[in-house]
Amino acid sequence: QVQLVESGGGLVQAGGSLRLSCAASGRTFSSYAMGWFRQAPGKEREFVAKISGSGGSTFYADSVKGRFTISRDNAKNTVYLQMNSLKPEDTAVYYCAARTSYFDFRPDGMRYWGKGTLVTVSS
Repeated sequence: QVQLVESGGGLVQAGGSLRLSCAASGRTFSSYAMGWFRQAPGKEREFVAKISGSGGSTFYADSVKGRFTISRDNAKNTVYLQMNSLKPEDTAVYYCAARTSYFDFRPDGMRYWGKGTLVTVSS
């Protein structure tokens, strides 16, 4: 069993930055690929970024590529999402999620979810 707790959300102006953190419980954190998803009001949950268990591979949605960076610290059981050049359309609840496979990162394919943290970007 893995429990995920996100933090770091808040209100920021367009063009600003935030760093989200996701702390995981358990001793097998490095065996899980980790990802971030987001859900804006009235929209479906969508993939944002993922990182392999070792941290050696990453992948981003086109909408955030070049602005967001995912990373992890396996010694601290934590995954991060650095968000730069934020836009109003980045406003959403951001969720951390985990699964054993690095592939097929879809909302219905994730094994564990956090409860989310709200990011609001004002124009």
